[in-house]
Amino acid sequence: MTNSKRHIIPELELNWELAVDMLVRFIRTETERTGFRRVVSGLSGGVDSAVATALAIKALGKENVKAVKMPYTTSAPESSKNADEFIRKFEPQSETVDITPAVDALLDSRGIEDPVRRGNVMARMRMIILFDVSAEFEALVLGTGNKTEILLGYTTWYGDSACSLNPIGDLYKTQVWKLAEYLGVPEGIIAKAPSADLWKGQTDEGELGITYEEADKILYRLVDKRMSPEEIVDEGFERSVVEEVEARMKRYHYKRVLPPIAKLSPRTVGKDFLYSRDWDS
Repeated sequence: MTNSKRHIIPELELNWELAVDMLVRFIRTETERTGFRRVVSGLSGGVDSAVATALAIKALGKENVKAVKMPYTTSAPESSKNADEFIRKFEPQSETVDITPAVDALLDSRGIEDPVRRGNVMARMRMIILFDVSAEFEALVLGTGNKTEILLGYTTWYGDSACSLNPIGDLYKTQVWKLAEYLGVPEGIIAKAPSADLWKGQTDEGELGITYEEADKILYRLVDKRMSPEEIVDEGFERSVVEEVEARMKRYHYKRVLPPIAKLSPRTVGKDFLYSRDWDS
């Protein structure tokens, strides 16, 4: 096991052996019940995609998992090196697709200069590629978003948030780091500053304005313990930070639910026409 300097609050510690067993069973069950035996993942060189891919390999076997590297011209060289290190150790099927030509064609045709818009185009282009690879590989697309990102809305709608199943979406970021240690993910991946690598020098925590450790402490209290912001402030947290975390969680809730459908008929999809995912199996 690696010796990471990442910290986790005691309440978020898990029985990691049991957690891995549950997540492996989840991947295997949710893949097979839809008639598939394979998954594809976008391997960024970051800890989230590494953990999700490692779990999929445990569930389905390395021959049934394809890890896709999708660099852009401004992507940090370290990201590719980290992804390659993971591939050498865990040995999934792998492929590299340079998104630069496709992304630049759209950016140039639209005259997009804003870095956030450019980043959204990159994220959505990567998902287009992943779903195309999944069709070729006859596989499902593996989600790699963690609970912290999902709750804070730190995700590109129909970009990196789009997937067929997500094994780590109920794990806070600090839990993902700990699970990475348990799974033997290379230390370089665990220790690096989290980044979507959408532009030079970009970091997740820099954009969010808060560390993942601090965010997880507050989100755990807001969500899992159902504490009020006032109760959290009483525990010694800074009021402005607590209020900002809660505001982000509420502001981006629309990203966490299916698009609303206007009801006109007796039975409406998502409202009173409801069946389990494996309805016809």
